[in-house]
Amino acid sequence: MMESPENLTILPDGGPRAGVSGDLLSHVLAQVRLTGDEVFSRTLAQAEQLDLDEGQAHIVVVTVGALRMESGDQAPVVIEAGDLVLLPRGPGALRLVASHPRVAIVACRFWFDPDSLRGMIFVLPRCIHIERAQGAGWVDGMLPFLMVETSDAQPGAALMISRIIDLMVIRTLRSWVHEGRATGWLGGLSDARIARSLKAIHERPLQRWSINELAHKAGMSRSSFCERFAALVGRSPLRYQNEWRLGLARDLLARRDARVGEIGLRIGYESEAAFSRAYKQLFGHPPRVEYALANEAAPAKPR
Repeated sequence: MMESPENLTILPDGGPRAGVSGDLLSHVLAQVRLTGDEVFSRTLAQAEQLDLDEGQAHIVVVTVGALRMESGDQAPVVIEAGDLVLLPRGPGALRLVASHPRVAIVACRFWFDPDSLRGMIFVLPRCIHIERAQGAGWVDGMLPFLMVETSDAQPGAALMISRIIDLMVIRTLRSWVHEGRATGWLGGLSDARIARSLKAIHERPLQRWSINELAHKAGMSRSSFCERFAALVGRSPLRYQNEWRLGLARDLLARRDARVGEIGLRIGYESEAAFSRAYKQLFGHPPRVEYALANEAAPAKPR
């Protein structure tokens, strides 16, 4: 009699369905939206600088030799063979310079949806460095697959490349958080007490959580909770809760699940006017613009 196959998709917190609401990091990273459009390799000579497009995000993996990352206000950092660096906002003032006679790299260029995880992207550091010891298990697996797709002329190759870059970015952010080096509001996930309050907001985003309720979830006093939350997350608990709800509203508008006023009521606003003001303050345009764009992009319905 054959043994039942082992379930390799058991999610955190003890049960197959626990991860649906229990894996907060998955909830957060699911909001990352990006498009990757180019993968290229380079070979550099000693002291040669790696030129990257300004204003575009990049992943760079060193495959041979080492790079020296230089910045005017910090000591140089050595990027060894097997290391990966994520530049969320492009190289900026950073310089990546070959520090060996022969250095080989593979780089991926991409850009974030400007409204995707808006608060996180702008508080990410200029560079996230994942060393080989932390990334060998997945970088070594993804990179060959990515290079195969770049030489594949079959239809769908561009989509495959973008999806692999997407996975590499998410995996990089996950490693960064798990190492306890995350800053900004992703850093809140590395603090067990603050993570409990974040988990409550994500699991029940339409509930009007009070400071006292969230502090109780964290097992902290009100004042200590507010101070710690703001230090790690970069905004107050109630502001974070509101921005998360508006982000959910944006997804509903993009999917055209309901009319603008109905979506506003669904996420807890008492009037469409109040919802529109809050939405415009966060995203720079009213929800009706989002809804109209979604209608324009939608395929025509068959008659």
